[in-house]
Amino acid sequence: MQYKRILLKISGEALLGVQQFGIDQEPVKMIAEEIKKAIDLGAQIAVVVGGGNIFRGMKNSAKLGMDQVSGDYVGMLATVMNAVALQSALNKIEVPCRVQSAIAMNQIAEPYIRHRAIRHLEKGRVVIFAAGTGNPFFTTDTAAALRASEINAEALLMAKNGVDGVYTDDPNTNPNAQKLDNITYDDIIKNGLKVMDTSACALCRQNNIPIVVFDFEAQDGIVDILNGKEVGTLIK
Repeated sequence: MQYKRILLKISGEALLGVQQFGIDQEPVKMIAEEIKKAIDLGAQIAVVVGGGNIFRGMKNSAKLGMDQVSGDYVGMLATVMNAVALQSALNKIEVPCRVQSAIAMNQIAEPYIRHRAIRHLEKGRVVIFAAGTGNPFFTTDTAAALRASEINAEALLMAKNGVDGVYTDDPNTNPNAQKLDNITYDDIIKNGLKVMDTSACALCRQNNIPIVVFDFEAQDGIVDILNGKEVGTLIK
C-alpha cells in the first residue's frame, strides 16, 4: 500500500447529487462505500467535508447582508451537518466512525483532540473532522491541510465533483484545457490554479504532504490511489 494514513477532503457540493440544495443520500452512500473499501484494505482514513451544499460563507453571507465572520460560522455548522450524515451512512455499513468538531457541541460530536483522533485511526475508525478550523476566514481546504499535518497523514486526497484532476484551465469552459498528471506545489501557487486554496497548498508543501486531486465519482478511486495507481493529478 502506497499510503497507510490519508486525509480525504470532500466538497460539500459532492453531496448534492441531483438536488439543488441539501444532502442527497445516494452520493453519501457511495462515498461511504468507497471509504469502506479503503478501510478493508487496511488504510487509516480521516475525512474533512465542506459545507457548500448547504451554505457557502463568503457567497451566501453577502446575499443575506451578513458579515463574513457570521457567514463563516454558519458555513462551519453546515460542515457538521454533512459530517453527521456521512457518519450515519458509515455506521449503516458497519464502519466505525467518530466525528470531531473544532466548535464544541458535545451532544453531536467529540471535541477535536489530536491524540484522540490519532488513536481512533490506529483502532481502525474513520474520523470526520467538522467545523473547519473553528475560525472564520479559513476554508475547509485549509482545514484539511491543517488536520492532515496534525495527524501525520501520508497524503491528502482532494475528491472533486466531476473533475478528474488539475487542468491548465477550466475544462468545462475551455475545450483546449490539458490535464496535468504531475505538478508541483509552487506551480499551483505561482499560476493561481484554482484547485485548492494557496494557503492549504503552502501548508502541504511545508509539511511535505503529497496531494492527489481526483474525481470522487470514479469507482475504486481511493483504493487505486492507495495501491499506487496513477489516478488524477499528483501534486508534490
